[in-house]
Amino acid sequence: MTRRIHGKPLGRKIYLRNRRKAYNFNASIRFDKRLWKADITGSIAHVRMLGKCGILTAEEAEEIRTALARLYEDIEKGRLEITDEFEDIHSFVESVLTDRIGDLGKKLHTGRSRNDQVALDMKLYVRDELDSLDGLLFRLLTALEEVIEANTDTYMPGFTHLQKAQPVTLAHHLDAYFEMFRRDRGRIADCRKRMNLSPLGSGALAGTTYPLDREYTAGLLGFDGATANSMDSVSDRDYLLETLSALSVIMMHLSRFCEEIIIWNTDEYRFIAIDDSFSTGSSIMPQKKNPDIAELIRGKTGRVYGDMMSLFTTLKGLPLAYNKDMQEDKEVSFDALDTVKACLELFTGMLSSLHFNKEVMRASAMGGFTNATDLADYLVVKGVPFRDAHGISGRLVLACIEKGCSLSDLSLTEFRKESPVIEDDVYEAISLEACAGRRNTKGACGRAAMAETIAENRKYLNNK
Repeated sequence: MTRRIHGKPLGRKIYLRNRRKAYNFNASIRFDKRLWKADITGSIAHVRMLGKCGILTAEEAEEIRTALARLYEDIEKGRLEITDEFEDIHSFVESVLTDRIGDLGKKLHTGRSRNDQVALDMKLYVRDELDSLDGLLFRLLTALEEVIEANTDTYMPGFTHLQKAQPVTLAHHLDAYFEMFRRDRGRIADCRKRMNLSPLGSGALAGTTYPLDREYTAGLLGFDGATANSMDSVSDRDYLLETLSALSVIMMHLSRFCEEIIIWNTDEYRFIAIDDSFSTGSSIMPQKKNPDIAELIRGKTGRVYGDMMSLFTTLKGLPLAYNKDMQEDKEVSFDALDTVKACLELFTGMLSSLHFNKEVMRASAMGGFTNATDLADYLVVKGVPFRDAHGISGRLVLACIEKGCSLSDLSLTEFRKESPVIEDDVYEAISLEACAGRRNTKGACGRAAMAETIAENRKYLNNK
């Protein structure tokens, strides 16, 4: 057959060169080689099922299973290298298997398509990665709880609009992130639960004429059951979209935390000192200590967002069932998983090594009139209507601004000029300890409320 382009005969050299370019463009082993464990594990389950169902003899199934187990061990121990001469990890495994046991190796693919095979491999891989992510989040939560419990009496300003608002404790501030990362674990668990159905046995798209036992292989591989529709089974990537979405939320939480660490590290704040192992100096300014790890985590958040949007865009127009476009699911998923795992591990180490400048934080909480609301509440307790109390507190703040002092620095006479109900107990009422400590509704920053929160956190961590 003469190969033509624009009606002209195509030279063999050009044809071969084009074929090689197309092959390289099509090949995925460069990045899907990391699926080797999943591929061999899935293949062992598949061949065990073929033997159970009588599609292969028991002897054939056992010989293939034994060879696959040895192949797994050889790769794991570095005795066999996965090379790029193969199109993908699936062809590598089958080719090596056939080299080792002959034509019997070719029977492994009986009743299976590359479509359900790759769908299975990706699910197995991502499921393991979600378990790893859960472990990293748990370690972060454990480290965070240790910092929380060590700082129940560390006072700092709470902010809205980056303006000092009310005094809180560092423990209460950090507990907000504990809640965020706890929700992240929940999202990861939801992803894992929803994806835990096996696509193996769905064939190319329409199932197979072989009497496969799909529930059996699902059980062997730790799935809750087999998927319900063969076309959906080979084209479903919802679990990857969910995973990338959950990863993006994790990165958003890490980025927010890093932003605060970066701000707190500035000379204007001096709330914290970052350990030298998680910061660098300037190449020209010897006084600088740059929060590079925090900045990189903040920056890599955009990278994970990009991975998520890339996959959403790839999938949005695909007809049923499998399309080669779906090969693009791997690199973005691998990149996002690798990035988030690295960020979680580094962030946990950075958090555990932070030094908090407690006196600086306390002094900052004393400024900015963060106790003005508590002064208004004090007046309300004395019988002043809230709107009037708000106005009195505001006028006293203005008086302090003119005088260049804090509310606690005003004399009792100066207080009583605005309201005769103010007495000596006002100073205790607007102290940091009282302002933060009296707020004891559930989830508040008061001592009693935080004791309850810490107990709940500990219970959560103990239950894993």
